[in-house]
Amino acid sequence: MSEVRTWRAVLAETAAILGSDGEARWIAEEASGMGRAELVVHLDDPVPARGGAHLSRMVERRLNGEPLQYVLGRWGFRDLDLMVDRRVLIPRPETEQVVGWALEAVVPSDVTIAVDLGTGSGAIALALARELARATVWATDVSRDALDVARANTSGAGMWAAPRVRLVEGWWWDALPAELEGRVDLVVSNPPYIADDEVLPAEVEVWEPRLALRAGDGGPVDDRADGGEAAGWLAPGGVLVVEIAPALETAVLELADAAGAAQAEVRADALGRPRALVSRWSGG
Repeated sequence: MSEVRTWRAVLAETAAILGSDGEARWIAEEASGMGRAELVVHLDDPVPARGGAHLSRMVERRLNGEPLQYVLGRWGFRDLDLMVDRRVLIPRPETEQVVGWALEAVVPSDVTIAVDLGTGSGAIALALARELARATVWATDVSRDALDVARANTSGAGMWAAPRVRLVEGWWWDALPAELEGRVDLVVSNPPYIADDEVLPAEVEVWEPRLALRAGDGGPVDDRADGGEAAGWLAPGGVLVVEIAPALETAVLELADAAGAAQAEVRADALGRPRALVSRWSGG
């Protein structure tokens, strides 16, 4: 007769294998289908065969180096729970902060048209739509795979999301309909800004999509995202907020100034690293 294994025992075993109590709990919650508080109540319940098999598969994937977020198939962003896999970047706290700066830079009730350039999972677009009650948010991406993930997240977010988030395929501003020129109140973007010769942690380099990470031929400062084309799209007083690599602080400020930004500054993240260009434009 086989020994009955409880969630408590499996959780301890998983933590020992992974060397992380936190990751073990995330995986056990996903395998059990229970939230954190519910799992605590049921720690001494037996582990069903299906739940145990699911947990074992996730542990094996994690041991093979796959990021926890992809193993779980979901991750949080602000107050959203998003589907994520290898087709899109993993949402990160730094980008949550970038969205926060964008929302601070506008009067929410005044924003009727917002744009997320290079939407990936749809994290930025959905966060803007959720917190800007009057806005239609246009989310662009050149990757059809990424747009499939964003579409799934838009559908899963609730009935409020689908009518207000419009997903379009194409390269940066080129994806937007011409009738939006001069009418956009807010643009937020996390573009690829990693130089091709910059060394990344293996977990990022191997698993996350290169197209969303590496700057490529445009270089780490690309005026398509950082300001060069913004003036023609933004309404008077419109705001452009772009996530950047810390080393690009001076370059993006120079680019914004050359492109005609009325105001521009770089904000630092929680660790004091330059993290986002926040700029305001006269429009036209």
